[in-house]
Amino acid sequence: MHQARMLCRTLGSALSCGLLMAGLAASAHAQCQLNSPSGKIKHLVYVEFDNVHFTRDNPNVPSDLEQMPNLLNFIKQNGALDTGDHTVLISHTANGILTTQTGLYSDNTSVFIANSFGDFTPSGSALFPSSFFYWTDLVSDITPATLDNSFALTTPAGLNVPAPWAPFTRAGCDVGAFSTANIVLERQPFDVKKVFGATSAQAAETGGNQTNDFIGVSVHCALNSPLCSQQNNAVGDLLPDEPGGYSGYQALFGMKYIAPALGGFTDYNGNAIAGFSQLNFNPKPSQSLAVVETMLKKGIPVVFAYIADAHDNHEGATLSPAGTFGPGEAAYVKQLADYNTAFGTFFANLKAAGIDQSNTLFIFTPDEGDHFSGAAPSPAGCDGVNVPCTYGVNGVGELDFDLNLAAVNAGNSTPFSYHFDDAATIYVQGNPDPSSLAVRQLEKTLAGISATNPQTGVNESILGTGLGASLQGSIVDRTAQKLLHMSSTLDPNRDPTFTFFGDPNFFFATTGNPNAVVGTGFAWNHGDIQPEIGRTFIAMAGPGVRPIGITRPSDFFSDHADLRPTMMYLLGLKDDYQHDGRVILEMVDRNTLSSTLHAHSDTLLQLGQMYKQINAPFGALAQSTLTVSNFAIQSNSDGDAVYNALESKIASWTTQRDALAAQIKTVLEGAEFSGLAINEQQAKQLISASQTLLNQASACAVNPGSCGS
Repeated sequence: MHQARMLCRTLGSALSCGLLMAGLAASAHAQCQLNSPSGKIKHLVYVEFDNVHFTRDNPNVPSDLEQMPNLLNFIKQNGALDTGDHTVLISHTANGILTTQTGLYSDNTSVFIANSFGDFTPSGSALFPSSFFYWTDLVSDITPATLDNSFALTTPAGLNVPAPWAPFTRAGCDVGAFSTANIVLERQPFDVKKVFGATSAQAAETGGNQTNDFIGVSVHCALNSPLCSQQNNAVGDLLPDEPGGYSGYQALFGMKYIAPALGGFTDYNGNAIAGFSQLNFNPKPSQSLAVVETMLKKGIPVVFAYIADAHDNHEGATLSPAGTFGPGEAAYVKQLADYNTAFGTFFANLKAAGIDQSNTLFIFTPDEGDHFSGAAPSPAGCDGVNVPCTYGVNGVGELDFDLNLAAVNAGNSTPFSYHFDDAATIYVQGNPDPSSLAVRQLEKTLAGISATNPQTGVNESILGTGLGASLQGSIVDRTAQKLLHMSSTLDPNRDPTFTFFGDPNFFFATTGNPNAVVGTGFAWNHGDIQPEIGRTFIAMAGPGVRPIGITRPSDFFSDHADLRPTMMYLLGLKDDYQHDGRVILEMVDRNTLSSTLHAHSDTLLQLGQMYKQINAPFGALAQSTLTVSNFAIQSNSDGDAVYNALESKIASWTTQRDALAAQIKTVLEGAEFSGLAINEQQAKQLISASQTLLNQASACAVNPGSCGS
């Protein structure tokens, strides 16, 4: 801290300086009042990975976590690893992180298409603002041409979504964030102007210097925190719509101010981290974990951090000339070994400082899973560890395919824009009704296109038709998108005309080539609905976590929205809004359950699981909807009778679901956070009504032709 260094010089003693810094850290810890049921939690370490897998992408090759035993064993020995977690739709970094941060589904944040989101302009064309922005940014801040002055993160009522750090700072806890989406400044110049002022010295810096100095790292401070001082260049932490108000809070933004305030950052390889340009939101564990460690030791008790995926090259030419890797490639294995070493150093250093699973809640989760797009490995049976896998020239890489050109070549010239992805969100020019003839024909045209996979020589449907359940895609329009939480009540101009969940080997983007071409820069596709993309993990260790080790996906269902309420319950804190998720009671030590949760735990478990099946984007109701919608959209009955009938059924399911979900959320939140005893009869009635809805949808999905007749 600047103030501390000035006082140290006055005291003139290294010993006195050290005692002063320790005293400031102690005072910061002292004012932080976490009220965990166990009474033991003093810190929170929250790490979100980009696409790090527990399950194997090749059955012979140990998975990412298996090749990081320092992390995997820490979780197994001290907590729980839930392998039945699921993402939201579409399954991408930005809205995956937003959901885990808030416990809200994407229709309650209005960011459901990521890593950009579409927005129809008044002229009927679509623009795609980035989903990476600061929490209070407007859409027009990101892309002025949208003329959209709503918050990018907006509630259905038009307010800014409550910020995830507010409950912590209100409890007296400083909150550090490193490379974590939306709670750090992400884009210049408008983020810099927003927090420092349009005429500030910070805003006058060059764009490159703004990125290096102010982007990517923040500390949101508690009231009267010594860290957020004038000497440290603190600025107002402004949250205009925070429930209950948020006045007088301060924050630090950027390495330029945070690094010197904490005595500097050095990664685990001995390299100074003085600016953010070298990281570019792709930090390695040796960088992120070193920053987390420093923040914790300097008195910041709550730290959120992000770590880049391990299957893309983040170590540069010294590791490999390739930019991305297939399972078992030597460079991939080497990079995972480096990740493992960093976690070993992290846990050892924290334990030496008295920070471990006895007094700290550790959380590790990925934003989403992904699908490897590549050729078969060689030699057959390679395991990557003892026998490296190789893939040959162009054997690793997504299949880039031009949807616009493919549609024209198939005889359909309807103009449309789309978010480049293997789950392409289609915005038809002019924003027509999805049931219009032009839209219906475009959907059928795209569904009928196939292309040769140059890595296998197989002619594949770009929708995955005929390739088996693991590759099968689906088409959904606005009716099904609403059930899947892919819509905006406040700003329907963000809603796609329809979404094309495609064959995950393909990445749909403008190439100008009528054929699928191997894009060797990327090989791991996400956003889609396939199991390896939609199912991930939540790992927790610390006081209050049930020490059950590794669960099976069939043990219980959870999704990203459940992480926030579970974390808040374990910490003894409460958000000022109702979550879309539920406390994962299966992961909570029964000795720390409140009396209302303990008395009705069996019924609450049943109610919570049924709630997930009707409301989660990967729950049973959603799965039936994907099947029915796909059939409806490709149907060819006279007057579109089958399409209209099935659309009406999906809309009816959504109405019933919304009513049931609202009641169930109230019951769950009351028991979890307000000490309200549940009404057993009411709970069982809700379970029964939910099961009836699931049965109706499932029966329709088994025979959608008959269902729509």
